[in-house]
Amino acid sequence: MGLTSLKVPELLAPAGDWECVRAAVENGADAIYFGLDKFNARMRAHNFTEADLPELMRFLHQRGVRGYVTFNTLVFSDELAAAEQYLRSIIAAGVDAVIVQDIGICRLIRSLSPDFPIHGSTQMTITSAAGVEFARKLGCELVVLARECSIKEIETLRAQHEAMTGTALPVEVFVHGALCVAYSGQCLTSEALGGRSANRGECAQACRMPYELISDGKSVPLGDRKYLLSPQDLAGLEVLPDLIRAGVSSLKIEGRLKAPEYVASITKVYREAIDRIAKGEATQPVLPAAKYEMEMAFSRGLYSGWFRGINNQELVHARFGKKRGVYLGKVARVGNDSVFIQLEAALKAGDGIVFDAGTPEAGEQGGRVFQLHPVGKFSEATFMRGAVDFSRIQPGELVWKTSDSDLEKRVRQTFADGKIHHQRPLDFEVHGRVGTVLTVIARDEQGHVTKAESQSMLAEALQHPLDATRLADQLGRLGQTPYRLGRIEMHLEGRPILPVKELNELRRRLVESISEQAVTPKRWELNERGVSPKLALPPAAPSAEAEFIPVVRNLQQLDTVLEEGAQTIYCELEDTKKYREAMTRVRSANATTKLWVIPPRITKTGEEWILKQVRSCEADGYLVRNYDHLQFFKDCRRRGDFSFNVANEITAEYLISEFALERVTASYDLNMMQLAALLRAAPPAWFDITLHQHMPMFHMEHCVFCAFLTKGTDFTNCGRPCDTQDVRLRDRAGAEHPLKADAGCRNTVYHSQA
Repeated sequence: MGLTSLKVPELLAPAGDWECVRAAVENGADAIYFGLDKFNARMRAHNFTEADLPELMRFLHQRGVRGYVTFNTLVFSDELAAAEQYLRSIIAAGVDAVIVQDIGICRLIRSLSPDFPIHGSTQMTITSAAGVEFARKLGCELVVLARECSIKEIETLRAQHEAMTGTALPVEVFVHGALCVAYSGQCLTSEALGGRSANRGECAQACRMPYELISDGKSVPLGDRKYLLSPQDLAGLEVLPDLIRAGVSSLKIEGRLKAPEYVASITKVYREAIDRIAKGEATQPVLPAAKYEMEMAFSRGLYSGWFRGINNQELVHARFGKKRGVYLGKVARVGNDSVFIQLEAALKAGDGIVFDAGTPEAGEQGGRVFQLHPVGKFSEATFMRGAVDFSRIQPGELVWKTSDSDLEKRVRQTFADGKIHHQRPLDFEVHGRVGTVLTVIARDEQGHVTKAESQSMLAEALQHPLDATRLADQLGRLGQTPYRLGRIEMHLEGRPILPVKELNELRRRLVESISEQAVTPKRWELNERGVSPKLALPPAAPSAEAEFIPVVRNLQQLDTVLEEGAQTIYCELEDTKKYREAMTRVRSANATTKLWVIPPRITKTGEEWILKQVRSCEADGYLVRNYDHLQFFKDCRRRGDFSFNVANEITAEYLISEFALERVTASYDLNMMQLAALLRAAPPAWFDITLHQHMPMFHMEHCVFCAFLTKGTDFTNCGRPCDTQDVRLRDRAGAEHPLKADAGCRNTVYHSQA
């Protein structure tokens, strides 16, 4: 199937404030996503308030742009009433959709409104057709897939979901911006290290910090590679044709914390590329101007992420975790008040540069170039007095361009001058014959339609009758309106003519009418009274006393707890083949002891063999962790693990009633007060509470073992050092955090202290 015959995906841009909104709209975004001042996963952004919604939505709809509110955090029991009121305001304001992480909030929205659109957030960690179906049953109309899905996996899971249900739910993917190294919704690092939960919009970005690699107690020499968990930024521009072929419905740009210039640049680059693809024009390679603009907007290095599959050698270069820009070359020599650079890219006076010695954590030299002179094969750069300490710059250091003042000025002009720069097509249909009025119908991209008729009758033209050229000339004079001339469909008989003044008046009335339709708030159904979902299950009978359940992660630990007489054991082994031996040991030790086996946390398309291997041990029960597990082990005893992020009673009730789970583990994001609120709101017997553990912080597709202990790209050629070496990551404070790999080769970094 040709690209031009496929549906053109939506381009979705981020907006942290009004300037970013205008930057996105004027550079061609089809939709924007933004947070309010509560319940969103970017609490450091400026964000909007409930009171901003009517004006914001009116502006967006006037410009033919959709607006989605991010409600993508976990919501605690004692916040549900406030969340309900917030959602009422959002729905009443005519917002186009809300992006949601929390299962309970999806349920709450559906109880408030049967038709308000819900988009499942990437924080829901959806990696398979089972995850898409889980979201569909919750009421989602679209799901944002985990960033770790390859294009091949996206194609497969869409095909599987279509085979499962008869229609594939629309999917959205992040196409550009910062890559989280951990699975979104499964990162507990900020919570573990500082009580700032990423699931609550307070990520502290520990992934961007330097770490030392410790293997079997010894430091592994990696030179200037210290940023072991800091991926390059995602840039999907070169794989856009493949994403469109895969049937992706929405292409999402990351960056609600970024400046409006970033939003403008990246939106423009992707808008132009999508439009070229839609017209059937050449799509590859990426144009040099586009690559330059992306690098200057923000770049830690640009890479296609996981779209082409796993390559652990390329994802993380590990040299820095901050913005760089365009690579310029190397320092040739340093003068008393200038630096001589062997340039490999263009540089001019006024540009900002930084000198990269491979130690960004120690502070770096840089500034705006004052003058630039060619000196032989080098270029001599001078700076304003005091801007650079030349004694701290050495020959051989890399040089990066971090700022281009001319580009920044051009980008800013696209949204800061108050003018309309991006117009959307308005199509016209013209009917008439001599002796009747001229009837013109106008249609916009959003489906709004209006009609106007001339005051005068059409006369017979002696010369210059109405034709396509004359109509295009008059109807196309759309000036500073949100519209540009689209198609004109003519149904004229004879040689009619109409005064230019009347044509202009028709155009004015049509634009006014269709604009009024566009800004009319959408009317979603909204139940008037409070209808928070009621818990469907009767309170469970409490146990006679609380049961302490040890979690073991190797067979030696299993033997120890069996000797201590444990009656129930949870078991998570890195090698799932060993579960059979674990069951044999339990059966031999004590016939009454129950062993609950824990499958790997993530399941992606093609990994059913792992689940079959887990199930073959015939455990007493399974501690399920994701949407695939809910289906695969549905005829077994099951309890829900922490990865379902159960933070409120609505989420707990849904998992227990809908999937017959015996219990669920309370979210690790809950502090003591929030946990107490949950246990007051629902029967305590519904829950497992984790009392003591090494917190699983990062859970990653990125394999540190493969990337830094081998030359391999993935499990097929890495030699599996994870099987033989004890590896830890030492942070700046000297804490050594254990690193483990599971059966799917995903890495977990555990907190150094229990």
